[in-house]
Amino acid sequence: MCGRYTLTLERDELEDRFGARFAPGADATADSSSGSKAESFTPRYNMAPSQQLPVITSDAPETIQRFEWGLVPSWADDDAGGIINARAETVAEKPSFRDAYRQRIPGGETAESGVGSDAGSEPEPEPETPAAGRCLVPADGFYEWVETDDGKQPYRVAFEDDRPFALAGLWVRREPEQGAETTQAGLDAFGGGTADAPERGPLETFTIITTEPNELVADLHHRMAAILDPADERRWLSDDDPSDVLQPYPAEEMHAYPVSTAVNDPSVESPSLVESTRA
Repeated sequence: MCGRYTLTLERDELEDRFGARFAPGADATADSSSGSKAESFTPRYNMAPSQQLPVITSDAPETIQRFEWGLVPSWADDDAGGIINARAETVAEKPSFRDAYRQRIPGGETAESGVGSDAGSEPEPEPETPAAGRCLVPADGFYEWVETDDGKQPYRVAFEDDRPFALAGLWVRREPEQGAETTQAGLDAFGGGTADAPERGPLETFTIITTEPNELVADLHHRMAAILDPADERRWLSDDDPSDVLQPYPAEEMHAYPVSTAVNDPSVESPSLVESTRA
């Protein structure tokens, strides 16, 4: 599985590597080179589920957005219990993931082929944004834990040269329910009633796809995150059926090394987390 990962690039390096720019956000900072506003980003050493993390989605491939790690399917009854990993072997069939894998758009069609529309009926106008699709998850390493006599030992897996890469992911956008109301505290004292809830934006979540491990990761875990070859990144975002890219990445250029158990705490963020503890 993949339950923690790292992305230690500076913002400009991240944008250059993926050919995309951060979307403007509430925490936007001035871009001194262009005078524009761009969402701030600092290197991350312990990225964990439920956090808002950078992704590049199939509906906006030139933009780096922040989605919550833990996919909530469009049909789920509530927002709790997001799914952090999806198996490559079943993403096209499992109800939790197949809409995203097929690049579903509202109205029951898919972005590629219009699957789901009634035969002979006029096609519905294509909405501006899909409700689900595929994404790139920028990273430069991920953690795995190994059982030892002294407890679980975390290892960081990365390329030997520490270069960044994209993990294959899926995303879902759940729009808030229309017409929701909430009771405002203290209204009863003034005659009672309800007040409109503060406007809520869409819930945007993602999951990371896992595949069989390569020879290196097999010593640590029975699954590994699906690392995309750079030549396949855009295919993953746009092809009808890019399942062939979800293969174990060759181990020859990678290494794994033990790191501090401080990484066990998702609230800890420090460059020391990626330092080897090997004597």
